[in-house]
Amino acid sequence: MAAIELHYWPTIQGRGEFVRLLLEEAGAEYVDVARRKGGIGAMMRFLDGEQPGALPFAAPFVKVDGAVVSQTANILAFLAPRFGLVPDDEALRAEASQIQLTIADFVAEAHDTHHPIAGSLYYEDQKKEAKRRAQIFVKERMPRYLGWLEDVLARNRESEGRWLVGRDLTYADLSAFQVVEGLRYAFPNAMVRLERKLPRLVALRDRVAARPRIAAYLASPRRLPFNQDGIFRRYPELDLRAPRRTSRRRKAKR
Repeated sequence: MAAIELHYWPTIQGRGEFVRLLLEEAGAEYVDVARRKGGIGAMMRFLDGEQPGALPFAAPFVKVDGAVVSQTANILAFLAPRFGLVPDDEALRAEASQIQLTIADFVAEAHDTHHPIAGSLYYEDQKKEAKRRAQIFVKERMPRYLGWLEDVLARNRESEGRWLVGRDLTYADLSAFQVVEGLRYAFPNAMVRLERKLPRLVALRDRVAARPRIAAYLASPRRLPFNQDGIFRRYPELDLRAPRRTSRRRKAKR
């Protein structure tokens, strides 16, 4: 297989980071195209429809052996079987995909805490709305999504709660790691309190970070730092302390 071309913005982790983590864990040969001279122009030629193959709506997308594949969850599902990062069982592959799609929803909601009106507006143009959106996100959505991941781990008897799907690490685990890292950056106060109720998810994060290839990647310049242009952004005024997690059963009785 020729080197994989990853096309994504060169100065942010963003959605492209989920793909980078898979490629790094796999030890795959890949090129982060837009980080090279003339790379953004090359990426834009795909987005402008000037290159053959499927037309991506937006970055990230990858070019693999002539195929152009876009949408983060779709890219991961496409690449993972090539590198043994998803089980062979069809039902487990579907489960990994549904977890990734749910994570994609979660990431979109995290982004919308600082841009609730429009991505084309500056944060300063929507601060009032952002604060209201962030309050709901921290109090309701973060506990629900993170609690769900904790429950998925608890239900996976095949790995005794070590991984989300099947017996071994999959791309869904790498993505869960990235979500925890992003939320720790954007909402450190809320995460301190929430993590007390998420022992399996925190252990998963630590397990992924300790994997040799991931640890080497995290310590390298290839891993861009979080910043104020990506999905996860740190605005202290949006970082409210999260409430204790309420079980679905108790909530339903109210």
